[in-house]
Amino acid sequence: MRKISTVGIIQYGAGNQASIINALESLGVTSLPIVTPNDVGRADKLIIPGVGHAMKAMNQLKSSELDEAIIKTNMPLLGICLGMQLLGIKSDEGKAKCLSVCDFETVKFNIPLKVPQMGWNKVKLRENRLFYGLPQEEWFYFVHSYYIPKSMYTIATCSYGVGFTAAVQNKNFWGVQFHPEKSGKKGLQILKNFIELC
Repeated sequence: MRKISTVGIIQYGAGNQASIINALESLGVTSLPIVTPNDVGRADKLIIPGVGHAMKAMNQLKSSELDEAIIKTNMPLLGICLGMQLLGIKSDEGKAKCLSVCDFETVKFNIPLKVPQMGWNKVKLRENRLFYGLPQEEWFYFVHSYYIPKSMYTIATCSYGVGFTAAVQNKNFWGVQFHPEKSGKKGLQILKNFIELC
């Protein structure tokens, strides 16, 4: 019988934790807050939630020493929105130095469209465990002013005035720029895949 995962949610003041917790509960998954490095071992999977400011987020992670715990972890981790951007080297948002578990940088949209991008957009998915059971193109919900250009870690792409990375993977680290917890059944499938397959 498959062991039911406990998902730890990294605490750094992110604004969308309740919706993630509710989404996990709808899948029958227990979540717990990860406040200190000692908490990490209580979870089977980790999520870095989104909605926040890169520099403030990194300052909080450093002050709690969770930055080093994240970098060193071997357990599967999913970064959502800002959580994905924090996996890179640096961000234009506050000139933040990030976790550097992936070799990419986050830059601000410089496009003749409304920023932030807020709403549904079509994502092209590449073959990956995270996307099991989903078609090659699917719609997900975005809220972001910064983006990651395409790189060797890109496993999904999207376009909003410019092509950008919608999802990444490097070893045990995954990230999505969109909000699966706000993307209906397809978003729940992403979370389910992360919990069961990653």
